[in-house]
Amino acid sequence: MASAFQAIVFFFRILNQNHELCFPGEYVPTVFDNYSAPMVVDGIPVSLGLWDTAGQEDYDRLRPLSYPQTDVFLICFSVTSPSSFENVTSKWYPEIKHHCPDAPMILVGTKIDLRDDRETLTALAEQGLSAIKREQGQKLANKIRAVKYMECSALTQRGLKQVFDEAVRKWNLTDIAAVHRVTNKVQFTTSRS
Repeated sequence: MASAFQAIVFFFRILNQNHELCFPGEYVPTVFDNYSAPMVVDGIPVSLGLWDTAGQEDYDRLRPLSYPQTDVFLICFSVTSPSSFENVTSKWYPEIKHHCPDAPMILVGTKIDLRDDRETLTALAEQGLSAIKREQGQKLANKIRAVKYMECSALTQRGLKQVFDEAVRKWNLTDIAAVHRVTNKVQFTTSRS
């Protein structure tokens, strides 16, 4: 459940309706949520649409219904949750490749503000675990053939805008400029890990 909390915070942090900084205190599980936010990437205005899907096993058959016509997948894991890191290869990568074999993926390590947090590291060590290092994330991104590996923190905002900017770039800014003139909207699908 911790990884699901991480994902929903990630989206609310950047995309709340008033575009204000907020950090929800409690995760409320959902099946599908979508968010939209205007942004400018490399001088081109776009409307970024995010679809946040449930990671619970109960929704394994329903979740892929949101995948068709996805432009870019953001596969997110918490750098303080080895199980969410393992879910990238055991769950998210195979599922995405099965349903959208040609869609680009960006692997995103989240909660980087906790990578050096003493309390977090102690809790992990008590379980015989450790935080995921940047090198491990990059190696996994190479293994699953993600177009990029990135890291961010929803709490501190470090790297957060860059993740969304890169997702837009991977879709191809030339196409975005043409689509923007016609529809003024770009849509992405993301999955909780």
